[in-house]
Amino acid sequence: MNRTPLTPLLIGNAGPLSARLRLLFAALIVAVVALGGAAYVNRASAHDDSAMLESGTRLAGLDPSALAGAGNQNDRMLAQAYAYMQNAYYKPVSDQTLLTGEQQGLLAYLKAKKVRNVQLPDPVASGDRSHDLSLVEAQLAAASKSYAAAGTPQQFAEVAMAGMLHSVKDPYTVYLFPAEIKALEEELQGGAFGGIGVYIVQDPRTGAILVDPIDGNPAIKAGVKPGDTILSVDDTSVLGMKLDAVEGRIRGALGSVVVLKVRHPHSNSVETLHITRAEVRVPSVRAKMEDGIDYVRLADFGTTSADEVRKAFLDGKAQHAKGYILDLRNNGGGLLDAAVDISSLVIPQGAIVSTIDRAGDRKASDATGKTVTSTPLVILVNQNTASASEITAGAIQDYKAGTIVGTKTFGKGVVQSLYDLPDGGALKITTARYVTPAGRDIQHRGIIPDVVVPQRVDLPIDTPSDKQLAVAKSIIETKDHQ
Repeated sequence: MNRTPLTPLLIGNAGPLSARLRLLFAALIVAVVALGGAAYVNRASAHDDSAMLESGTRLAGLDPSALAGAGNQNDRMLAQAYAYMQNAYYKPVSDQTLLTGEQQGLLAYLKAKKVRNVQLPDPVASGDRSHDLSLVEAQLAAASKSYAAAGTPQQFAEVAMAGMLHSVKDPYTVYLFPAEIKALEEELQGGAFGGIGVYIVQDPRTGAILVDPIDGNPAIKAGVKPGDTILSVDDTSVLGMKLDAVEGRIRGALGSVVVLKVRHPHSNSVETLHITRAEVRVPSVRAKMEDGIDYVRLADFGTTSADEVRKAFLDGKAQHAKGYILDLRNNGGGLLDAAVDISSLVIPQGAIVSTIDRAGDRKASDATGKTVTSTPLVILVNQNTASASEITAGAIQDYKAGTIVGTKTFGKGVVQSLYDLPDGGALKITTARYVTPAGRDIQHRGIIPDVVVPQRVDLPIDTPSDKQLAVAKSIIETKDHQ
């Protein structure tokens, strides 16, 4: 049955994601500062009976479900993974690479399960797709039958798929479990979840858990302040805990109470706060007028982000702002459409970004023409600015529509597509790369700011110690007096 393709996505959101999901999407928004680059994706529809790529080309006549015959769901998933890697991955992939990858994935899984003397088929690819797919299926069947005690058939299928995708050594090409897809979609549809409303980050040097409360949510109402250090949750010390363990203790049933002991950064005083959990909705924009400057901090590129930034700019214009600052630091990405729409607020016409697929075909996403007067403009970036943020920063730099300030960005310039699977999971596969309007490929290179201002990424943003923000303000002040 055909299914409607979902909205094009550019992933990289904060919030209560698991460590694996943050790693997969490299979410950097005040989450785990040691991780890198957000994933730039375009979600494609994966049909049970056929598949269509963005270019409109069928998968070289390869119908995964037909090749799987009347096989079960696991066989169909494996066939789809094989087909997409052979036809959609942005570089050519040999059959042997996929077969070896599947074998290595199964062997690693069985080793982790402490299975001894494992023997699996050692397949040799022939180059015939149908025949080689049968070898893929044979490996899965042999492993799940011979070592049935080590896992369910679905677990073996997931391991086999993960092995195939891992074979290309691309950290953005992965299998996503159903729970991860559900969490991702919840994040991108507005970030509604039960909790207290804070971003949390673990200091990479000390391991301390720092919080940044979200306006209008329970934590800030209870007295949590930006930069507070969490000492304990419900009388349990968080010293030495991983970020996910702390998240798990903070979250709970709606209406229940969590007790946080925090240390305030300025007074160094310790306070115990009782916070009632509620449904939390995370805005993507924080905006304020300060000294005549419209400061807009963008946390991610979500479904409402472009409208929120537009409103912030218009509010600044109504208050006769002498300049605008768009803060993209620690912004790991978001929706591609949002990146184009936000860039279009300051770029009246022309390409915002172009994607190039494995065939070399280029597709440009042009400015929408919906500009808002927002000059002079400064864009703040750092090493955790990635993907959609780099699209926006790169476009603004190429068109000289603003001044880029901060440190070199992450350098995430490849495109992924998500393909749904029958189990509710998905394949995330790199299908293209993107370039800025001037044709710059930023993969592993990043964007060099116009004005480089070194600053540690773990320092709180928008505080008196924020040197990058101070420089941004001074640039606007200078332009205002010219």
